[in-house]
Amino acid sequence: MMQQLLLQLAPPPAPTLDNFVPGRNAAALQVLRDIAAGSGNERFVYLWGEPGSGRTHLLRGLAQAARARNALYLDGIPENAVADDGVIAIDEVQRLGADDQIRLFDLYNRARAAGGALVASGDAAPAQLALRADLRSRLAWGLAFQLHPLSDAEKAAALRAHAHERALALPEDVIAYLLLHARRDMASLIAILDALDRHSLEQKRLITLPLVRSALEAMKDKPCSTP
Repeated sequence: MMQQLLLQLAPPPAPTLDNFVPGRNAAALQVLRDIAAGSGNERFVYLWGEPGSGRTHLLRGLAQAARARNALYLDGIPENAVADDGVIAIDEVQRLGADDQIRLFDLYNRARAAGGALVASGDAAPAQLALRADLRSRLAWGLAFQLHPLSDAEKAAALRAHAHERALALPEDVIAYLLLHARRDMASLIAILDALDRHSLEQKRLITLPLVRSALEAMKDKPCSTP
């Protein structure tokens, strides 16, 4: 039965702006929504934060939402594959080598002249990055947001909201157990919750703590994959 549950555990959905759980990052999310829609005044945004804070999710989500504006998600800087007047999302700038830093500097200038938008992300504030001084100044041109990982309370609230949308009775002790014993990223937590929901419907059983304990034990050797 638990093997059946494992087979039902689908990969998390692709990251979008709609399935990003904002927590304390609502302001950053709204600015990216505005850029994707071509509204608002901001065209240059820098996102920074520790691993797990949502940088890559937001950039991939922006590229998906702004696809009508020739949006492109990049990890590294290609030489001639970018529309200067489109929406460019560049991840992990702290890893850029010398040549890519020059290309990104030029890309900022071209996007500014052509009316494009550029959103970049890194693991530290612009002034703290080990990059060229002129590139650090470009990264600080527009708004800069420090992204904050979800707290356990925010994750619990997101799980409750997801369960409510599915008309799923989710006991508090189950939420607490998932936060302690499952993978801690929201994509995995939501995927596990969806699998438990399907399993409980098929078996005509409520989601209880003993059921969740058995399921997570079965999942130990086959963790949920995340993008």
